[in-house]
Amino acid sequence: MPTAVSGRPAELPGERPAGGRTAVGDGRTAPRGVGWSVRWIAALTICQAALMVGIGLLITGPARHLWPLTVEDRVNTGFQGMRTHSLTTLSWFASEAGNTGTVIAVTLVSCLGLLWIPRLPMWRQAAFLALAVSLQSLVFLVITVAVDRHRPEVHRLDGSLPTSSYTSGHTGAATAVYGGLAVLALSRMRSPWRRVVAGVLFLIPVVVGLARLYRGMHHPTDVMGGLVNGGLALWIVGRAVLTDGFVTAPPASRSTGATGVAAEGGVPQRTGHAAVVFNPTVTDQADRDALRQVLEEHGYGAPRFIETTAEDPGGGQSTAAVRDGASLVVVCGGDGTLRAAASALAGSTVPLALVPCGTGNLLARNLGLPLSPVDALDAALRGTEHRVDLGRVEGDGLPATHFAAMCGAGLDAAMLQRANANDRTKASLGWLAYVLALPRVWSRTPRMSVDVHLDGAPARRRTARMVLIGNVGAVQGGMRLLPDARPDDGRLDLLILDPHGLGGWISALWTLLRGTATPRSAADAPTGQADDAPVAFFTFRHAEFTFERDQPRELDGDPTAPGRRLTVEASPGALKMLLPARGK
Repeated sequence: MPTAVSGRPAELPGERPAGGRTAVGDGRTAPRGVGWSVRWIAALTICQAALMVGIGLLITGPARHLWPLTVEDRVNTGFQGMRTHSLTTLSWFASEAGNTGTVIAVTLVSCLGLLWIPRLPMWRQAAFLALAVSLQSLVFLVITVAVDRHRPEVHRLDGSLPTSSYTSGHTGAATAVYGGLAVLALSRMRSPWRRVVAGVLFLIPVVVGLARLYRGMHHPTDVMGGLVNGGLALWIVGRAVLTDGFVTAPPASRSTGATGVAAEGGVPQRTGHAAVVFNPTVTDQADRDALRQVLEEHGYGAPRFIETTAEDPGGGQSTAAVRDGASLVVVCGGDGTLRAAASALAGSTVPLALVPCGTGNLLARNLGLPLSPVDALDAALRGTEHRVDLGRVEGDGLPATHFAAMCGAGLDAAMLQRANANDRTKASLGWLAYVLALPRVWSRTPRMSVDVHLDGAPARRRTARMVLIGNVGAVQGGMRLLPDARPDDGRLDLLILDPHGLGGWISALWTLLRGTATPRSAADAPTGQADDAPVAFFTFRHAEFTFERDQPRELDGDPTAPGRRLTVEASPGALKMLLPARGK
């Protein structure tokens, strides 16, 4: 389970231009920066290489007699028939734009230019460009070793090269360097011409690919593979280096003056007693010291740190903190810690400040919070109070409680259960452990039969592989499984996933990737009949789900006891949160 989370309500804070995890105002760097980035890049690069090699072996093996591979020779012959002296000269210049020497030179000059900007060296942007080009090249080398594909049977204007035809190295390298420059132009330039500049830069890899086809050096699928390889390299490195996984803003520099005085930029100091409920497995002493300093700088002297336990993941601690007079509860942990604290604080007038330290951090991602603990806390304390919805859920073997992000039954719950069973893998790979767990549970989680009651409407019987209820819409990687879900609309959104066969899975994936489907209400949904749509979206305030047999279930990423029933309802504005102001 692309891009920053979209569709967020205007009154809630959203993402700001790329900046992500940066050094904070007093010179301390945000924790979990380099290690997280290295693990992300390493794990995703392996996945990228496996994907590209798999596609190459499919093209040269079982699929080589299938359309459109069967017409590739005609495409190459058609390009050969178009050759003229002028076009051949132009194609040479276009091809050279993706040549190894050109790409190295452009990357080197661009990185030096970014680092030599007076008073504002862009280290992060330079690292993004250099790493993206390097990663693309590394994966390209792996592909050419693993996939042996002959070049087209036409006259090749550049002779016979030592590497395989799949993928197009020129196109991949051009995508990485010029596409990377286009991303930087869109995110860093303030000129009204930035879209034009970015458009021209994005067009260069396409021109390079067409030139390689014209010169007879590659099949069309080789060029497409180069575009995909370069694009994946940009996405992987961009997520790790530019955005910390999501596009968030660095907090404004903080004043180092005494407490009780307005901070630099006119941000008032807060007063009162703060309690920090923290999960000790993801929050070490260095993190706690850094958070303590941020709180003291904002006027919360001598904050109290309260440790969660396996028996009480945060609910009891939050209740005790309010009872003891806390005017702010800071929750430092993952989605499970947040869920327990939010359930305890539901309906309270004491605000909650979220400090994401876990694996998923779904609510933090959907709210556009920085994923660095220090930056997240500082941004929240500079923000304002907002009312956020919660979901209330209960069922057989599941006492009434709240969830902040999502709950569900079926495939996603089985995947989470599998991933959580291996703490070492989860700790080292983060949310990628969930992705790796999916293939293992895919065939072991059969289709289920479920009766769905939405907002008092008659029962609706259907089959499903997964039932997902969300207060927010995006999961890790920015994919919006629930396109219209908003954490302040007083409603919950429902996804029923039930693809049949390969075509159904492709249709479902395409629908989810587009993220544009409109959910139906109970009044719009057919009743008393089965519905075999691969993906169905609904919105509701109260829902009841009755499964034919026990199903795995989950709340905010934590597996719960299997069962046959779920009753879910929206709790509008139940949680008061401190959230950063929207970027300008």
